[in-house]
Amino acid sequence: MTSCHDDVCVTCSDAAVAVRVRELTADGLAVVDTDAGPEEVSVALVDAAPGDVVLVHAKEAIAVVGSSR
Repeated sequence: MTSCHDDVCVTCSDAAVAVRVRELTADGLAVVDTDAGPEEVSVALVDAAPGDVVLVHAKEAIAVVGSSR
């Protein structure tokens, strides 16, 4: 069992960030809008489309939380 301290899990202390998909590119990648500017992330694990909001952790989209469809 993994122990957690101060409401943070030791094995996954980083947080996912919500970003909007700007465009899909080749090989399961997408350009997303971040506070620091556009960035390329993997969307191989989710069914995302331009305009969708996805949660990204370690440059990997892990969930679609807002859809443009």
